[in-house]
Amino acid sequence: MTAHIRIAVDVGGTFTDVVKLDPGTGELRFEKVPTTPSEPTSGVLSAFDKAGADTREVSTFNHGSTLGLNSLLTRTGARIATVATAGFRDVYLLGRTDRRVMYDIAYRKPAPLLERYDTFEVVERSMFDGSIAIPLDEEDARRVAREIGARRYEAVAVAFLHAYANPDHELRMREILAEEAPDVEVTLSHDLSREYREYERTSTAVLDAYIKPIMRSYLRALESELDERGFDGRFLMSRSGGGAMTASAAREQPVNLILSGPAGGVVGAAAFSKLIGRPNLITIDMGGTSLDASLVQNGAPVLYHGAEFEGLPINTPSLYIHTIGAGGGSLGYLDEAGALQVGPKSAGAMPGPAAYGRGGTEPTFTDAALAIGYLGVDTPLGGELALDRERALEALAPIAAELELTPTQLARGMVQISNTKIMGAVRAITIELGHDPQDFALLSFGGGGGLVAVDVARELGIPEVIVPPGQGAFSALGMLMADVQHDYSRTSIQALDELDAEAADALFAGMEAEARATLAAEGFAEDRMRFNRVVAVRYSGQEHAVTVDYPVGSADPRVEIRGEFDRLHLRQYGHTMDDPVETTTLRLGAVGVVDKPEIPKIDRRSGDGPRTRVREVVLEGDRTRDYALVAREELFAGDVIDGPAVITEHTATTVLHAGDRLEVGAYGELVISIQNELKEV
Repeated sequence: MTAHIRIAVDVGGTFTDVVKLDPGTGELRFEKVPTTPSEPTSGVLSAFDKAGADTREVSTFNHGSTLGLNSLLTRTGARIATVATAGFRDVYLLGRTDRRVMYDIAYRKPAPLLERYDTFEVVERSMFDGSIAIPLDEEDARRVAREIGARRYEAVAVAFLHAYANPDHELRMREILAEEAPDVEVTLSHDLSREYREYERTSTAVLDAYIKPIMRSYLRALESELDERGFDGRFLMSRSGGGAMTASAAREQPVNLILSGPAGGVVGAAAFSKLIGRPNLITIDMGGTSLDASLVQNGAPVLYHGAEFEGLPINTPSLYIHTIGAGGGSLGYLDEAGALQVGPKSAGAMPGPAAYGRGGTEPTFTDAALAIGYLGVDTPLGGELALDRERALEALAPIAAELELTPTQLARGMVQISNTKIMGAVRAITIELGHDPQDFALLSFGGGGGLVAVDVARELGIPEVIVPPGQGAFSALGMLMADVQHDYSRTSIQALDELDAEAADALFAGMEAEARATLAAEGFAEDRMRFNRVVAVRYSGQEHAVTVDYPVGSADPRVEIRGEFDRLHLRQYGHTMDDPVETTTLRLGAVGVVDKPEIPKIDRRSGDGPRTRVREVVLEGDRTRDYALVAREELFAGDVIDGPAVITEHTATTVLHAGDRLEVGAYGELVISIQNELKEV
């Protein structure tokens, strides 16, 4: 049996999305199954079954999982220790002394993942230039390793001073730990980041160690289950930086998976932007628990260094994504002041919204959307889950009575509150960063994105909403478009005027050699490897740096770097200065190129227009209006729908209002032109 099918499974907080691609026929199949938090592997395998994917026929399996993230959110990770250079035991616990929220007197530093009792120190000392000031005291190292083993820690993070410049002592410490405490998982800070900043590098190692036993156990169990089913293809995991990594690499560096949940959708959006000729997109991905907003500029997602998890730094590249607690399962409730709120608390996968009939009794965004007619009892979610409007109204009734509203009036209010929160998320990635939302189109996906996109776009002056094919499982589709990616870096703090091009080329060449060996071991031929050199540059004495492309092959790259730095600094911060600048870090992005799925074009209509029915939608003040009800599966390229209308499909629903106009694009995308002044909603 020839393996040719490609499949992606994206595990979310409420639903697990799956997309199956048959490259031979161009068939794309989108499905959803309930997430199974207590048995994560069974949920993934159920997704295979729902999509009709025979594991023996699968050539590539892309997977996104929130297991590591959830263990951090719930503080259920491993019992861990840290090992530091003697005299620097408290680097992690002290952290930074800056106040992250300047004017919040209630601000408290994030809770650490371990206590001081769990911190150890070993006599050794490297210098910033890689020279050895104090050799590793191996007797002291063995003493610490034996104590770590005796205390039965599950994992340990080793973060020695200046290990980014010379990792020899960390490498030797791992060998000693393997001899003295062989059951303990080990993370070395330099394996994750070869950059200065001790606290950030240590925090990254601690986060990695905290989730490593859980992620290793999960991935090994899943690989075993797949092996039993005859899977012999390539197993890739979605990573925070937007690419993919092999499952074996993910087992070694699971910290790269923490912020990977929404990454697939952004990667897919970047690829789709080129396909439809919209290089600048705002993306909103509304799932069951949260909403993720991001940008695509000039056909590429926005990357940055300095990501955080609940205030804890992660010193690896990540996509710039703003996440808020606004999903289909977000709960409506009255706060201490008696005001209506929606989210961030969620009904989750179980019991879920009241309308699911699984025991939920509190009202959610999904219940509100069903009550006002955005969703309907005639269109089961995922093709199977029929919604119960009466249960939704019952869940809304107690709060509605307390506010002296009807249940549908409360539902309208809940939808409006969610829209306002989502507008805030979009403003955070556009207006607050100097971008005008009107210069972008809004790409909406996720199970709930189509319910809110048009309203959000209208309020922010965004002229166009685009809904891609398979919107409910678009993040999973995006995973199929992700190349395997590795990131390398070397600290190099020096005045730009003193930059030695030969020395910089030598550093880049060393990183490229390491990357080539890694990609080759993962099965990539030389012609499938791509390398991108960048350099972090800042004004001398400045804290934050701007990432600039490194001019490969330039005899004197300094002039080009300075010119590009001035341009980017002006765009990001609104000004430039004549002050001297300096480099801080040389970085290399290494990519193993995978075959991309070709999204098939859809046919144009040759006969009558689409069949329409009618759905009653509740407007403000309990007024109602009939909306045209159209099944997306019956639309053809070039079809036009004038609002008001509700477009239903297998995995999601899209709503447009009076004055809005929808046209179906060549790939089945819904392109909605927004009426600036809403006629009647």
